Amino acid sequence: MRVCLRPRGPPASYTGTPGSQRERGWCAMNSSELARRAGVTVRALRHYHQVGVLDEPPRTSNGYRQYDVHHLIRVLRIRRLAALGVALDEMPRFLDEASPEAPELLDRLDAELAAQIERLTAQRALIAKLRNLPTAPDLPPELAAYMSTLAGHLSPELEQMDRDQTVLLAHLVGEEGMPHLVGFYEQLSDPVLVPQIIEITAEFHELGEETNERAFDSFIERFVATFAQVVGSLRADAPELDLTDAVGLFDEYSESMLNPTQVRALTIVSERLDAGQTA
Repeated sequence: MRVCLRPRGPPASYTGTPGSQRERGWCAMNSSELARRAGVTVRALRHYHQVGVLDEPPRTSNGYRQYDVHHLIRVLRIRRLAALGVALDEMPRFLDEASPEAPELLDRLDAELAAQIERLTAQRALIAKLRNLPTAPDLPPELAAYMSTLAGHLSPELEQMDRDQTVLLAHLVGEEGMPHLVGFYEQLSDPVLVPQIIEITAEFHELGEETNERAFDSFIERFVATFAQVVGSLRADAPELDLTDAVGLFDEYSESMLNPTQVRALTIVSERLDAGQTA
């Protein structure tokens, strides 16, 4: 049996009523002392008070909380339940009464932990996969082959655009549309097509006010000819893939990143590709 050591008198800072239980036992603790002994923070103690799992203790004449060993035991029990995954709002019935629901709670916590382990295992597998890919970890790993193919062949500005638009497009198509998007990007990674894409992308980067109409029109024709088959395949493979809502987002992004000539070029090629025109 543990006992509380009783010194001959209370600490000099004690301001309680002479002869009180706290003075006789000298087990009073302030917030910092309780937090240190319980292995929590003072902020955590305040939170326990706010949510109602820890009762407010008496206060000294100057307003400081004074805890005793019962508060310490309560906080230790709170920590134990929290370590099991019990939410604070579920704790009172386990702290204040012998709950017959404990087995059911433990079964539920076990199921939740099993689900977390499954998610973490999948996350570790994804991290392991990303380690072997020469692309940024914020990109969908399914599209890494395409992104790595063009890496180093684009200007920094266009690489950033390509990356941003890929992230946005992958989000908009969702899990159901991802296989179709992967097929689209795999076609773009074709060794025969990649040099053409790199060349066209470099020309696109050079478009500006000084570009004459003949060069502009020539660029449009080659762009459409290069991408028409790939875009057509995407539409044929995924007719239910509706990206209508995405158009405005991509237009907004392009206008914020490109010069007017480049924006005009994208508008024209988009219209041509939508209409299925290759010439």
